[in-house]
Amino acid sequence: MSQHTPVTQLLPPSTILITGCSTGIGYHTAHLLKDLGYNVIATCRKQEDVNRLKEERLTCFQLDLACSVCIDFALTEILAETDGKIDALFNNGAFGLPGAVEDLSREAMEYQFRTNVFGTQELTNKMVKIMRKQGHGKIIYNSSILGFAAMQYRGAYNASKFAIEGFADTLRIEVKQDNIQVSLIEPGPILSDFRKNAFEQFKRWIKIEESAHQDKYNAMIARLETVGPSAPFTLGPEAVSKCVVHALQHKRARIRYRVTVPTIVFAYLKRILPNRWLDVLLIKAGGDGKR
Repeated sequence: MSQHTPVTQLLPPSTILITGCSTGIGYHTAHLLKDLGYNVIATCRKQEDVNRLKEERLTCFQLDLACSVCIDFALTEILAETDGKIDALFNNGAFGLPGAVEDLSREAMEYQFRTNVFGTQELTNKMVKIMRKQGHGKIIYNSSILGFAAMQYRGAYNASKFAIEGFADTLRIEVKQDNIQVSLIEPGPILSDFRKNAFEQFKRWIKIEESAHQDKYNAMIARLETVGPSAPFTLGPEAVSKCVVHALQHKRARIRYRVTVPTIVFAYLKRILPNRWLDVLLIKAGGDGKR
């Protein structure tokens, strides 16, 4: 157990490492925390995004969560930048790979999990060792409503977020004695480039013409090509960024931050409804892929 005086609030200029900062939630959170005075270490998968964020005066490194060598290389550079100290980690980097479960090849599932699960947890495990040595730390996972309520044609992403929730819940118990707090953020629909990126993965991995779900895929493609909100109660990325700030600055960060009305409603319904009734509502909410 750490012998350091417990640190329960992380205020500026604490050092925060954020993955997946090229757009959306990660991008907004990196800028918000920098404006608040935090020492933000942003990361992106592509070098061109790293260069763009550097032009915006963010400290940014290239980090591909799908590659162990890339994680080690980036972390060496980051720790040199921060003198070996990381106060908090925001695990935001992830992507979606839409498609019916039966249409997911082994390679597609492995591709989804390499970033969303294996890389995320590999980086987190390295952070735990650093935080334990320094005597404190906060780890925040960006999960999803789909981390506890599965919707159709999102099987690979559903499974990756269910896995992340399992890792986070277990890790929280294991490192509590080390003054390391672990939180989950569970957003519903958030404005971002998520759909655009998911559509690219769908075209790469799913063979539409061979699928029994071809008609439903046509409706799903229309959703993925939609610009702007495609589902009710969609919020901007600031809704998630505010939760990150709360988790950092409060003495006892919440274990779960439920963001958007759908997340709050389905978390409640999952506790009280029989599974078959919940399935009906989830099918309706998913709109056969239309939402």
